[in-house]
Amino acid sequence: MPTSSVAQILTASIAPVIVISGVGLLLLSISNRYGRALDRARLIMRELHSSTTSSAEIRHLEEQLQHTHQRARLLRLSMTFGALSIFFVSFMILSLFVEQVFRLGTDYVALPFFAACLICVIISMYYFIRDSTVSMAALELEMSSVQRQ
Repeated sequence: MPTSSVAQILTASIAPVIVISGVGLLLLSISNRYGRALDRARLIMRELHSSTTSSAEIRHLEEQLQHTHQRARLLRLSMTFGALSIFFVSFMILSLFVEQVFRLGTDYVALPFFAACLICVIISMYYFIRDSTVSMAALELEMSSVQRQ
């Protein structure tokens, strides 16, 4: 196999790896937020179980727990779709590699995988943005309880 063919195969197969790197960084950020939401939920549950406070404060803690649970669900969905995008881009790389090695000339095989990858990234970002909205609502809830006191 000539050197120029090998370079062409590597170029076609490795270029989409940049997508994996970018989505990997997003997943790192999302998983950090997910871990913090889970830790916060555990802390609130501990406070609820050991609480001897008023029913108003218990309701407040339950609202916080609901927000935190919703955030964790959104972040889990965001991570799932981010991982799916990596899955699809991996199939795209594999199909591009096979097309180049066997000189199939069927460039259209990789396109559905790329489209699925982009759709998954968009959905992942949607849930990530929704988490930010719910996170802000939880902060405003916490601030309102402090202002009442």
